[in-house]
Amino acid sequence: MPDDLTTGDHWERTAQWWQAEFTDGADPEYEEQILPLAAEHLAGAGRVLDIGCGEGQISRLAHRQGAATVGIDPTTAQLAVARERGGGPSYVAAVAGGLPFAGASFDAAVACLVFEHIHATDAAIAEVARVLRPGGRFVFFLNHPLLQTPGSGWIDDRILMEQYWRIGAYLVEDTTMEEVAKDVILPFVHRPLSHYVNAMAVNGLLIHRMEEPAPPAGFLALAEEYRFAATIPRLLLLMAVKA
Repeated sequence: MPDDLTTGDHWERTAQWWQAEFTDGADPEYEEQILPLAAEHLAGAGRVLDIGCGEGQISRLAHRQGAATVGIDPTTAQLAVARERGGGPSYVAAVAGGLPFAGASFDAAVACLVFEHIHATDAAIAEVARVLRPGGRFVFFLNHPLLQTPGSGWIDDRILMEQYWRIGAYLVEDTTMEEVAKDVILPFVHRPLSHYVNAMAVNGLLIHRMEEPAPPAGFLALAEEYRFAATIPRLLLLMAVKA
């Protein structure tokens, strides 16, 4: 594995897949859940940093709400489309562990489903804290570290006549290459939630809000079997404030 899992050909190769499947209204979890939560928690911020911005849908949302917005991403194919789609934000090629901004530059930072692809997560969280002004917000979206642990999933046990959600090896920090769609293979890093919370605390990012929303209706409607997991959150949101 490279030291920085956010760089490499796998991200350049899969950029078009992401742009087709998860942006411009294509994905119900973004449309019905992630974007409304981002709008709520970024409201009122004057200057926003979008870490791992991809093609810029959250950056554009923040700009529409009145924020001067900068998106960073190491993937040139994503940044090219972000710039083509415009909408007001500016974009910079950078990685989360080395943000090219002065300290206390932003009122809010957002990272949406990014840190599970970052190897040096402690350095990245320290950088977030550095560029936030005192009182600034960190809006942090993750695939739920407990309920979306590798090896987790809905079990329909026909022998014991039980149905339950199996949790994988939650306490084991591990990096896996996962096929998330046909021929789309990406690196994922699993960490317990305590790793993220403690790294934030060390850097003065104090959690003010935690949300574990149920999967939205549009997602549950995509497949009949999804209804069995309607009470299992796929998403975790932490909103921290810099002391």
